[in-house]
Amino acid sequence: MTGTLPLFPLGTVLFPGLVLPLHIFEERWRTLVRNLMALPDGTPREFGVVAIERGLEVMPPPNEGLATSEVVVHEVGCVAQLRQITEHPDGKFDIVTVGQRRFRITGFVPSPHPYPVVGVEWLPEPEPDEAADALAPRVLASFREYLGVLRGNPDDQLPDDPVVLSHLVAASASLTVADRQQLLSSPDPASRLRLELKILARETSLLREVRAVPAQLAQLGPAPSVN
Repeated sequence: MTGTLPLFPLGTVLFPGLVLPLHIFEERWRTLVRNLMALPDGTPREFGVVAIERGLEVMPPPNEGLATSEVVVHEVGCVAQLRQITEHPDGKFDIVTVGQRRFRITGFVPSPHPYPVVGVEWLPEPEPDEAADALAPRVLASFREYLGVLRGNPDDQLPDDPVVLSHLVAASASLTVADRQQLLSSPDPASRLRLELKILARETSLLREVRAVPAQLAQLGPAPSVN
């Protein structure tokens, strides 16, 4: 299935089920929020969030003289559904969104709006299979180990559902945008969990190296002479 979405390029990756708060101050994005607020009751108030691969932090509007081609966005993104809107006296907004389904951009479409609009195809989220069910406990254990090294204590309040776990790990671990984008683009829960096992092993190993206890200065031998 296909459709169209207002597009909000950001320097981050949104995952289904995860919360994304945003402070809206630029006029074109204020227009987007106002247009979503004006939709009839019962109409989903949604826009697409996609990570910027290269270029400006926020995509310039077409009428400001900088071509869309000068900003490269990743083709796979996630729908953000508006859940809470706070409008300030100066016209700015604080909004809270929750990630919904994934999409792939098929192209930019002509629009009278100051913000970009894209054609999208909806990406399915297959039900967990036996492979995902088998991988989930391993990823859960690996993520707890990672959190233990990162924070000093593991988090016991973690889901064991393979799909929810795969998205939570991808969004919560301290990963690069490239890593997160690769996880978002994974075709199914088993593929995402399998990749997370590799990433978590790498990140935990790096954390252990960085957090190695330094030796006391006296243990390093006599201080060097200045002469």
